[in-house]
Amino acid sequence: MDTQSIKNRFGIIGNSPALNHALNVAVQVANTDLSVLINGESGVGKEVFSQIIHALSARKHNPFIAVNCGAIPEGTIDSELFGHEKGSFTGAVDSRKGYFETVNGGTIFLDEIGEMPLGTQARLLRVLETGEYIRVGSSKVQKTDVRVIAATNKDLLEFTYKGKFREDLYYRLNTVPIRVPALRDRKEDIPLLFRKFSVDFAERYKTAPVQLDEDARNVLVNYGWPGNVRELKNIAEQISVLSVDKNITGRELQIFLPQNNNSNRLPMLVASNTQNANGNDFSNEREILYKLFFDMKKDVTELKKMFAEIIKNPSSAAVAAAYAHDNLMNDYTPIGELQPNTSIQAQPYVQVQAPAAHAAQPVIMEHEDIHEHEEVEESLNIMDKEKELIIKALKKHKGKRKDAALDLGISERTLYRKLKEYDIDD
Repeated sequence: MDTQSIKNRFGIIGNSPALNHALNVAVQVANTDLSVLINGESGVGKEVFSQIIHALSARKHNPFIAVNCGAIPEGTIDSELFGHEKGSFTGAVDSRKGYFETVNGGTIFLDEIGEMPLGTQARLLRVLETGEYIRVGSSKVQKTDVRVIAATNKDLLEFTYKGKFREDLYYRLNTVPIRVPALRDRKEDIPLLFRKFSVDFAERYKTAPVQLDEDARNVLVNYGWPGNVRELKNIAEQISVLSVDKNITGRELQIFLPQNNNSNRLPMLVASNTQNANGNDFSNEREILYKLFFDMKKDVTELKKMFAEIIKNPSSAAVAAAYAHDNLMNDYTPIGELQPNTSIQAQPYVQVQAPAAHAAQPVIMEHEDIHEHEEVEESLNIMDKEKELIIKALKKHKGKRKDAALDLGISERTLYRKLKEYDIDD
């Protein structure tokens, strides 16, 4: 049977090369028992291709059933596919045959296969490899002869990398892949499809068929159609019912099209970076540690300079101490003197009140060997600092990894990896 005859039989409209290639593959694989995986976005007509494969196969006189895996709850999908015994779970008041038993000798179409739970995937793999299955609540192995055609609008290979889909099942299903093109990839077919839908709805609602001017055809072709053929059919029905004048212009057509459509269907950018109080972004914990260590270095350097100044000029120590004491006393309010409605605000720095008896006493340190201040650059190696912090945290919490990880602000798993990386014996 040639491609045009198949299109006429199953109501397929279009002549794009991608569509014709998908149909040719379906025809060639139909008369075999190979598993087929149909890929395509939602609304492109994947189920029609499964019907074509079944109708042109040796199983065409046997049952065909389409099952939407995403529409069946996870707790009941095993029972739906493989059946169950009486009393196998709450509500199982009687034994029940599953689809693989009732469709024995025919074809089962598993739509949205990417939504299938991992446990059910293991059962399906056994059916594909050995033709065997076990009812829920039973220990008896049963045989079935069912051809499986699966379909998905997800990237199953990427799902295997994420652990959401079994890799062995993916390659078992993907024996023959068929890619059904999206409507925006077959723009030359859009006017043909719209005309076909308009004529059908005109006959149904007893109205004149909708006619598009040149501008309207351009709008129709350049629209992104995220819902593909299903969306185009819905738009054609809306226009057929709601438009008074059946000669539609581009401006009138845009009224029926969603205004937030993105023709390029670009992925949304998600800000995954954390953000501190100052609005600075950090892409990972290493950058945060870098900033922490640089701030620590700056503080230590300032303390060194102050210490060196005191050594060179001991009289300045008394002035600095008196100034610090006055400022601390002005900023410090004893808790007992707070009014009932006074709230205590957390301060970014801890204020320590110097004893009044010693506030004005200069700190004089004598050392014959100190003649001038030497600023020693400390190591800024991030790995050394990170290792040092981990060791301190483990000592602080007496080797308890969970508490140490919590103190460091990282997960226990990350801490374990760091211990291996730095060869730290806790």
